[in-house]
Amino acid sequence: MPTARRPSRLENRRRAERKGRLAEAVAALFLQLKGYRVLARRVRTKAGEIDLVVRRGNVLVFVEVKARHTLDSGVFALHPATLQRIGSAARVLAPRFLGRCTTTRIDAVVVRPWAVPVHMVAVWRELG
Repeated sequence: MPTARRPSRLENRRRAERKGRLAEAVAALFLQLKGYRVLARRVRTKAGEIDLVVRRGNVLVFVEVKARHTLDSGVFALHPATLQRIGSAARVLAPRFLGRCTTTRIDAVVVRPWAVPVHMVAVWRELG
């Protein structure tokens, strides 16, 4: 009888990558349905990566997407070090996307299996 093979780190990493990309696509669609326009996805800077850059009206929003099984685990994944990194990346990217926007903020979207995503507005306020 064959024994179950344990997935390698590379396989686990690829699976997590696919899960993250799917969650970002779901979050982008969800935000579009709420009236946001997606300007960019997975933007990398030396300071870090921003999952989505969206705009609605005169508000430019940098979005962190978390794919988790529960809302609580998604919220707890937004710890201060993660938000600090996102804030640093957002400061670098803001001039590139600002255009006519007068306000910037950092939001989060938690994507859970078989549930409507949860959009959390202004999870981090320090952009200056």
